Amino acid sequence: QRRSLAPSQLAKRKAGDEEEEEDRHPPATRKRQKPVSETGNGECYRSPFRKPLAQLTNRPHCLDSSQHEAFIRSILSKPFKVPIPNYKGPLGLRALGIKRGGLRSPLHDPFEEGALVLYEPPLLSAHDQLKIDKDKAPVHVVVDPVLSRVLRPHQREGVKFLWDCVTSRRIPGSHGCIMADEMGLGKTLQCITLMWTLLRQSPDCKPEIEKAMVVSPSSLVRNWYNEVEKWLGGRIQPLAIDGGSKEEIDRKLVGFMNQRGLRVPSPILIISYETFRLHAEALQKGSVGLVICDEGHRLKNSENQTYQALNSLNTPRRVLISGTPIQNDLLEYFSLVHFVNSGILGTAQEFKRHFEIPILKGRDADASEAERHKGEERLKELISIVNRCLIRRTSDILSKYLPVKIEQVVCCRLTPLQAELYKNFLKQAKPVEELKEGKISVSSLSSITSLKKLCNHPALIHDKCVEEEEGFMGALDLFPAGYSTKSVEPQLSGKMLVLDYILAVTKSTSNDKVVLVSNYTQTLDLFEKLCRNRRYLYVRLDGTMSIKKRAKIVERFNSPSSPEFIFMLSSKAGGCGLNLIGANRLVMFDPDWNPANDEQAMARVWRDGQKKTCYIYRLLSTGTIEEKIFQRQTHKKALSSCVVDEEQDVERHFSLGELKELFTLNETTTSDTHDKIKCRRCVNGHQVRAPPEGSDCTSDLSQWNHCADKRGLQDSVLKAAWDAAITFTFHHHSHEEQRGIP
Repeated sequence: QRRSLAPSQLAKRKAGDEEEEEDRHPPATRKRQKPVSETGNGECYRSPFRKPLAQLTNRPHCLDSSQHEAFIRSILSKPFKVPIPNYKGPLGLRALGIKRGGLRSPLHDPFEEGALVLYEPPLLSAHDQLKIDKDKAPVHVVVDPVLSRVLRPHQREGVKFLWDCVTSRRIPGSHGCIMADEMGLGKTLQCITLMWTLLRQSPDCKPEIEKAMVVSPSSLVRNWYNEVEKWLGGRIQPLAIDGGSKEEIDRKLVGFMNQRGLRVPSPILIISYETFRLHAEALQKGSVGLVICDEGHRLKNSENQTYQALNSLNTPRRVLISGTPIQNDLLEYFSLVHFVNSGILGTAQEFKRHFEIPILKGRDADASEAERHKGEERLKELISIVNRCLIRRTSDILSKYLPVKIEQVVCCRLTPLQAELYKNFLKQAKPVEELKEGKISVSSLSSITSLKKLCNHPALIHDKCVEEEEGFMGALDLFPAGYSTKSVEPQLSGKMLVLDYILAVTKSTSNDKVVLVSNYTQTLDLFEKLCRNRRYLYVRLDGTMSIKKRAKIVERFNSPSSPEFIFMLSSKAGGCGLNLIGANRLVMFDPDWNPANDEQAMARVWRDGQKKTCYIYRLLSTGTIEEKIFQRQTHKKALSSCVVDEEQDVERHFSLGELKELFTLNETTTSDTHDKIKCRRCVNGHQVRAPPEGSDCTSDLSQWNHCADKRGLQDSVLKAAWDAAITFTFHHHSHEEQRGIP
């Protein structure tokens, strides 16, 4: 047989011959062999002490049965330990793929101290427990303790109400509700708690819904995202869409709608009304378990595209958030209720005939006794229906958690220049002839805007005077010689003069910050000029600012270390949802026809986290159209109080006929509003604390605690400005009875 002569093979054969030699000779008589090299010259470099590897035989060690059983028991007796250092989580009591025996259990302990139980299964007798199918037994629904520990009592009540509504336990067959709490009561937190509970549990021991959607104004999309992150701490990953290309947004929305199963990766979509309207088609192809509409009063008109797009969603569970559900009329209120629970108030025509017309007739100051009685009956009927799906708490609850808020309506006299321009306009334009039955025609809207701007500052209508538009013929001659709009002149406007005093006294006597709010960006321009003249540091937020930049400047302004003294805010761009607790004084420079816009803007500083006493100044030009607007606001708020707040003693303030007198100027009054409300606290022009006995006055503004001239004024800031232009003030102290304010 031919054998290989390769060196490696030769070395192997030689090693084998040596092993055979060892087997033939005993170790004692064997001589130590010299190493043999693998090169064939008689030398080897392999260690003589190295032993060859022995082949394993894998023969098991024989044990008797008792030893084997004892060995297995010792293994099984050791508890399982997760092999992670310092691990303190659950110890794997549930084995994968093995169904637990016994009754189903809730996700959280319903008997834990402070637990918020939304659903409690009916108690069963011992006999019924034996017969019940363990796989179908209902379980408790308990709010996650992470959230229930931070909920205040009114918020716990609100979460329970929301859950009962969307699960059809309050109104069988209806799954919607309106969260109408006033600003600052934590509506966002309550809705986040509702979403988290529905996404994780139900009485059937499974999630109630797979996905939820939040639709909000674009300025609040990032705020919602931050709130979810804040309260749920990374337990969930929401999808927030506040910008991007059409293709990118469509791709995200299709991906969201295609999610299925018990554990959806991104179960919450946060989107703006504008983006939703443009991409509604992608969201209408599937179903969403819950839709929450923030600042829901945007849906007051059932004819607009946003309302119709939202209404066409395949979503029975609908929650509408609005601190001001009634803004202009009851028909808008009907649209909101109809959106969340279609049909409970009938059709729009039925609602108008059965509720709106009788109620409004009964609220009119000129109504007959029969009309008032019928209006009250229909109002009670409407309240009884709506209260089943609407929850409303006022900001009085915040007295336990927030400092005092002092709201003051400050009537400021016109300067001689403003008065002359105002009278000149009324003589030339004569828009009063265009008003028919209290409705404002399109041609008179520009006249109203011109008068409102004139009340703010003559500089805002200077261009119209230069061009000699209708109502301003020859008005340029009334301006001082050499007048220029490049510099602001506070002494030419009564309200600007008062504002200048308020800012100067606040800056020199305290470290308070101030928010300035106006409906017009032109007025914000004047504020900027004033701040530059006085060297006040400021920031400005209006419709031209991007959403991402808004969040940054708000966060910076709220920081105690920030040097900014003033925050300028356009009520149309940022009046809703912003949290400006860095300031504790707010000046509402001009009123809006819609009281909800003013209420929203004024609620920016008196919110959770505020530590200082808040001062709200609402500036009105005495005897002008601004007082008429404020009076109309009062009428609307009285209607809202009746329907939403159920205040049965709200006085009938103004006849609808009186609201037609928009284009007049009363130069002889200290406050046209005070004259019209027939104030029961004043006798011969002097303030008293309570209505005099035997007084036959039938009207009053119940929300104002007292009114005052300079002698009764307590605010040192306003006292300094009184002699400049102030004629009268109304005061409202929040919760003065609880706080002991005199």
